[in-house]
Amino acid sequence: MKKLFCVLLAVLPLTAFAYPIDVQKKLNGLKIDYTTYDTDNDMGSIRVANYGDVDATCKAVFSNGPEAPRTRKIDVPAGKHKDATAKFTRGIIKLRIELTCTPK
Repeated sequence: MKKLFCVLLAVLPLTAFAYPIDVQKKLNGLKIDYTTYDTDNDMGSIRVANYGDVDATCKAVFSNGPEAPRTRKIDVPAGKHKDATAKFTRGIIKLRIELTCTPK
C-alpha cells in the first residue's frame, strides 16, 4: 500500500491543469484560422494562420480578469502563420482573446 501511495505521489507533478480559453473573432471575410495554447499558468498564446490570398493585419486582445488587457498586433502574410503571446502577473483562471482581422 505504501508503494502504491509513493507511486501516485511521484506521478502527481506530471499532471498538468489547463485553463479554458474563449476566443471572440471578427474575421471580416478573411480565410483565417487560429489555435490557442495555454503556454504556462500565467501565459497564453494564439497562432493565427492566413489561408487566403490577401495579407491580413490582426489584433489580439488578451484578457485575464481584473488585470489590464494585453494587445498584440500581428501582420499575417497570405499562406503563412504568426504567433502572439501574452504574459500576466497572476495565474490565469480563464483567458479571453478578442481576435480582429482586416485585409491589409
